Parts: sequence; C-alpha cells; structure tokens
Amino acid sequence: MQTDIDPRSLIGRKAFDSHGTKIGTVDEVYLDDATGAPEWAAVRTGLFSRDAFVPLEPSKVVNDTLRVPYERALIKDAPDFGVGRHLSPEQELQLYHHYGLELPEAPETPAASSDPSGPPDGDSGSGPGSRPDRDFGRLAGRED
Repeated sequence: MQTDIDPRSLIGRKAFDSHGTKIGTVDEVYLDDATGAPEWAAVRTGLFSRDAFVPLEPSKVVNDTLRVPYERALIKDAPDFGVGRHLSPEQELQLYHHYGLELPEAPETPAASSDPSGPPDGDSGSGPGSRPDRDFGRLAGRED
C-alpha cells in the first residue's frame, strides 16, 4: 500500500475486490505495533453484516477507494474477530494464513543480535511460530 497516506484517511472509503465489486466501507485501520505501519483494514461488508479484515500491503488506494486484490468471497470468509480491539499475534497469524500471505520479518532487536548462543532449547529461530511475541494490530489514532 502507499506508505505516504494517513491511515485514518482510509476510514470511510469504499473498498472493492479484485474484480471491482464493492466489498463495503473501511471501518477501522490497524497498525503494526513494531513499525507503526498500516497493516489491516476492517471493512464493513453490509448494513447488518460484519467487518472483514483485509491486508493493506497488497491493497492500493485508487481514485479515493481502497482496491483489495482478493475476491469478495475470500474476503467475506476471513476470520471474524470483531473490531475495536487489539489483534493478538494469533489472530493476525490466522489472517496471514487465510490470505496466503508470507509472514513479515520481525525487526531484529539489539538483544537478539548480540546473543551468539541463539534461541533457547535448540530452536533454530525460523518458521512462523518463532517470531518474537509482539503486539499487532493497534487501532490507528488510538494511544493505548
């Protein structure tokens, strides 16, 4: 996604799928706690429906709309976590798997890079379960 856009400006924009079909309206934007970058948007899929989380990285803002490069059916089948709360690492992992996305690299911390012994218990430190615990998905515009 464009990195120069204020994530709060996405709220209220119409969202469309890969075929140009309207998905709904962006309800909330979630930021990665480690980087502060916009990572997920909750899109209200209908008047009596729910919010579906969509990834912002492959999405684009085009002509004042959010274009999500996935089909509407996949988006509507995304895990439902409700909105207004912090996404846990487990919830975000479910979303990455649902959309078939690669997990982002966790930023290297000075403590981790200075320890020559590596991870405890012989863990190689690779794979989706090896990312250090960190919070994900804080809401844009909120200071918790």
